[in-house]
Amino acid sequence: MNYKATIEEENKEIAKRYKNLLKETYQTLSRSDKLMIRKAFNLSVEAHSNQRRKTGEPYIFHPISVAKIVANEIGLGAISIAAALLHDVVEDTAYTLNDIERLFGETVARIVSGLTKISSLKKDKDHSIQAENFRKMLLTLHDDVRVILIKVADRLHNMQTMDAMPAYKQVKIASETLYIYAPLAHRLGLYNIKTELEDLGLKYTEPEVYKDILSKISESKEDQEIYIKSFENTLNSGLSKESFKYQIKGRFKSIFSIRRKMRKQNVSFEEVYDKFAIRIIYEPTSKDEKFDAWKIYSIVTDYFKPNPSRLRDWISQPKSTGYEALHITVVGPQSKWVEVQIRSNRMDEIAEKGYAAHFKYKQGIENDNGLDGWLNRLKETLENQSINAVDFVEDFKLNLYAKEIYVFTPKGDLKSLPKGASALDFAFSIHTDVGLKCRGVKVNGKLVPLSFELSSGDQIEVFTTSNNKPNARWLDFVITARARTKIKTALKEQEKKIAEEGKAILARKLRHLKINFNEKSLNELVVFFKLKTSFDLFFRIGNGAIDNTQLKNFVSQRNNMIVNFFKKRLVRPPSKELINKEEVSTKYDDLVFGTEEEKLDYTASKCCKPIPGDKVFGFITINEGIKIHKNDCPNSISLQSNYAYRVIKAKWIDSTNQEFKAILKVSGEDNKGIVNNLTKIISNTMDVFIHSINIAGNEGVFDGKLSISVKNRTQLNKLIESIKKVEGVKKVQRVNTM
Repeated sequence: MNYKATIEEENKEIAKRYKNLLKETYQTLSRSDKLMIRKAFNLSVEAHSNQRRKTGEPYIFHPISVAKIVANEIGLGAISIAAALLHDVVEDTAYTLNDIERLFGETVARIVSGLTKISSLKKDKDHSIQAENFRKMLLTLHDDVRVILIKVADRLHNMQTMDAMPAYKQVKIASETLYIYAPLAHRLGLYNIKTELEDLGLKYTEPEVYKDILSKISESKEDQEIYIKSFENTLNSGLSKESFKYQIKGRFKSIFSIRRKMRKQNVSFEEVYDKFAIRIIYEPTSKDEKFDAWKIYSIVTDYFKPNPSRLRDWISQPKSTGYEALHITVVGPQSKWVEVQIRSNRMDEIAEKGYAAHFKYKQGIENDNGLDGWLNRLKETLENQSINAVDFVEDFKLNLYAKEIYVFTPKGDLKSLPKGASALDFAFSIHTDVGLKCRGVKVNGKLVPLSFELSSGDQIEVFTTSNNKPNARWLDFVITARARTKIKTALKEQEKKIAEEGKAILARKLRHLKINFNEKSLNELVVFFKLKTSFDLFFRIGNGAIDNTQLKNFVSQRNNMIVNFFKKRLVRPPSKELINKEEVSTKYDDLVFGTEEEKLDYTASKCCKPIPGDKVFGFITINEGIKIHKNDCPNSISLQSNYAYRVIKAKWIDSTNQEFKAILKVSGEDNKGIVNNLTKIISNTMDVFIHSINIAGNEGVFDGKLSISVKNRTQLNKLIESIKKVEGVKKVQRVNTM
């Protein structure tokens, strides 16, 4: 941005912008109104005289632009325009709220106070600064809704002029805009502003997607104009016959809404069938606007076939924001689907200006189901001072988008995550190390499992520990690509360490069995255990899946092979070719069912012939037990929709990584720290997971039960031996039930 201008040029531009502001007000200004606005303008120019925007322009350009949005696009009056001009004065300059009140009165001062950001808060980890800022802005709402309307205008201009900011700030501000300000603009009926905020939010959060859709819309502009003309020509005679005065406008739907449709329907830009809407704005021919709207509906559907399931009647029952219109989707010219919106001039003005037009036309009638009712309910929420700021934001129900959620960090930063993301996904979104070392999570102050599904507005605090290790179970509930990739990488690293230990153990054991540790012996072992590589062998030795008894069985068979050598007079050492011919999947050799991952008898269905590693489900047949089908089996939709109660979850696993639940009974002399010592031993044992600990002391002795998950018997025996060494423990035995 190379902004260059002389002082004289700047002054001319400031004066020009101010005149345009006064020229384009929605409401008629009195002489006293103009005097107050001029006074606010003069003070703002003087207060911000030494400030520049990031672009290099005079700072006063920003308050004037915000005031113009307030005056023209939202349609507010003199008090709001003055407050908009002054909205940054208290925060950024030497002027105080007392000065504003003295010069402009209590109302303007209260609005400016509501607009002034919190510059410092108690450094309390349970507070979100962003949520507190938002709450403070809303606290003046029960006195004056204009605070929020000006704040929305302020955010719109900031979004319009954000190119000069660093990328990380652009993404942060755009995320806040999509989470808080766009839905708020929608809630206040500011549909044009809401649309622009969404599009600008997308521009900075997904720039490539934004540019792609924008270029395609631009390319289609000419075709769209021809299409609208064709539509208007078809309707013209029917509408004129009924003496309607009307205008027909056409517009592409917003970039944000087109992108949402593309994602929801999983289609390309070209395949979105209702990319643009046609609006018929009419002057009522009678006092009954509703009757006229349905008359126009009848004319439109005489010419174009409607889709009955897409009719939206917001005239009989207006939206709570005050929005009124009839929306119908019809098969238009060229057999294309097109949405038609039917509105009177009054309805269109309310849709354009929202709050201001709503009150202009309301004429003193209270509408508890409309904007007033919403403001009253919000006032009750605001008066509940005990509610946490983040809970408040959640109660405000701002998240309108199905495909993504926005959550808070303890410091108040907003994070965007896919809908359905778990607490652990959030930990990985902060940093890889935070995810890998995550041992616990608090959501809105409460401890939750790592698999806890997050909702918009949640505040998340992550606890880490340096000796924590990722677990294969994590892959069952994380959904973000980042988390899945990092967990898999870390698990591979763990496997490498276990394999290195296994290699050393195997070398020692083979030496003890008088067998050379060389490539020939390793190949023989790999073939004997039906594996594919020496790495698989080392890993299984390391985690205890292959124990001494199995190694002795190998030695016995090997000795028999030596005898057979003399019988066959030919030795063919195992080769890699032989290994590769093994039709055994070492990665997926067991199938387990249900959430408890039980092993059950089953047969493979003939219709889709599943093999180890396929994504499958179990189906309980009447006479043939459980049959497994691939998820994409031709019969899967039929089975799952008609017989859902007979479908059971199933998945292939690596048996050496499968976990089994074991219960240990522990007893001994009671002493301080016995529980801590036991948990430390269990936690330090590789891949052992604690389900529950139940220990009770009684006059110097203790008795308890531990429920744990282990990989295999060898690992369990090692753990039992370690527990026996804990001071005070006298007896450890495995039992069948808790």
